[in-house]
Amino acid sequence: MYDVVVIGSGIAGLNFAIDASTHGRVAIVTKKELMESNSNYAQGGIAAVLDQHDSFEKHIEDTLAAGCHLNDTEAVRIMVEEAPEQIYRLIDLGVGFSRKETALSLTQEGGHSARRIAHAHDATGKEIERALIAQVRNNPAIDTFESHIAVDLVVDDNRCVGAMVLDIDAGRMEFFSAKAVALASGGAAQVYERNCNPKIATGDGVAMAHRAGVTISDMEFMQFHPTALAIPDKPIFLISETVRGEGGILKREDGTPFMHEYHTQKDLAPRDIVSRAIYAEMQHGPVFLDIRHKGTPYIKQRFPYIYEQLWWHGIKMGQHQIPVAPAAHYTCGGVHTTVDGETSLAGLFAFGEVAHTGVHGANRLASNSLLECMVFGSRAAKKVAQYIQTAPATTMSIGRTQNILHISDPKHDAIKAAIQSLMWKYVGIIRQPEMLAETRVTLSNIQRDIEDIYTRGITADIVELRNLAQVAILIAEAAHGRKESIGAHYIETV
Repeated sequence: MYDVVVIGSGIAGLNFAIDASTHGRVAIVTKKELMESNSNYAQGGIAAVLDQHDSFEKHIEDTLAAGCHLNDTEAVRIMVEEAPEQIYRLIDLGVGFSRKETALSLTQEGGHSARRIAHAHDATGKEIERALIAQVRNNPAIDTFESHIAVDLVVDDNRCVGAMVLDIDAGRMEFFSAKAVALASGGAAQVYERNCNPKIATGDGVAMAHRAGVTISDMEFMQFHPTALAIPDKPIFLISETVRGEGGILKREDGTPFMHEYHTQKDLAPRDIVSRAIYAEMQHGPVFLDIRHKGTPYIKQRFPYIYEQLWWHGIKMGQHQIPVAPAAHYTCGGVHTTVDGETSLAGLFAFGEVAHTGVHGANRLASNSLLECMVFGSRAAKKVAQYIQTAPATTMSIGRTQNILHISDPKHDAIKAAIQSLMWKYVGIIRQPEMLAETRVTLSNIQRDIEDIYTRGITADIVELRNLAQVAILIAEAAHGRKESIGAHYIETV
């Protein structure tokens, strides 16, 4: 038995585990390797007021404006005001942020009124993960379980007392007993056909919490990143918003800029506005991101990771325009929590992308995501430390409840593709009320088929597929329930 079981190994989970380990024994359960997470692919950076010309009030107002003022203002103020200390904490933990001489190098992204993004070139998430994993690996109070996928939460006497976990390599279901469970399982953008998340982002935490009766909020607000690489039959690759922050311009095929026609902030408008603008332009032809005017030496120095990835696709950023299109990116809703990570179920805590503190409102401001992970993960660790002091150990003993299969069924991929196609067409950037209603019915029928498969034998694939279907339904239901267009939720009436 552990004091705390953490589900997920992104920045939110790792940071929390380091803090929580000073109060008890911690287990990190992750379905791939520790490094594989949405955090690892975060290119842009982490927002914080670190310049004398900036202010907390400006950061707060930018966050509220991006979120269409549906944000929880208390959560926003806490996140913004605690941001600088989290940057310094990361530096103390060994994160090598980019610098100009001795000062941190700060960049700007869409929706921000100042340069306040601390970054490690264009691979910030990877650098933060590296530093945190080094701390976790050398911490004797933390055990890590890679290739283990959480299947369901275990509830006893209205308390979360652990999780059922599938050891993927051994093909064995195990009960991870704990005084508290922390969900840090990330987002759910794999529910969409075109997305820029790793394949593990299947909404597991939200689905498990929903099955346990935990409150889920604002799932209609799925953010689409405006600029993901758009080459037919090639992998989708995110082109960081910092490329536009450093001067990149969105253009039509004939080289004409167009964002001034959609918003006063032009290419640095909030993501929902830029995504819809590109979507509208693509009805008439392809869209490109152009940063050639900055010159190859600067581009290679500032964006080494993006430059290299595009080079493999035959695109040289200093010579060629980059074909782009929106892709599903970030889940603004999730498991509803307080600002201390508490959910509606005692013993269950959540933070990071899986959680809904209300900090993002209807649309996330760029580079507030890694910040959210740090601030609310640290706050949750303090609350968990208090909780486990008085929480009794469970006496539950659970045996194997499902048959374990070692071979996945090829039709799982076809079912997943059908869900992703439905969501992209009818619950995507532009939504229509009548199609939302039909999609909910179709998804419910698919979910029944998946549950039937699940009862016959369990694999990691079917666990993810089951979760994906559940999250798709939650998004479609929430979208159908919100009648007005706002932020990332845009209703088109015919």
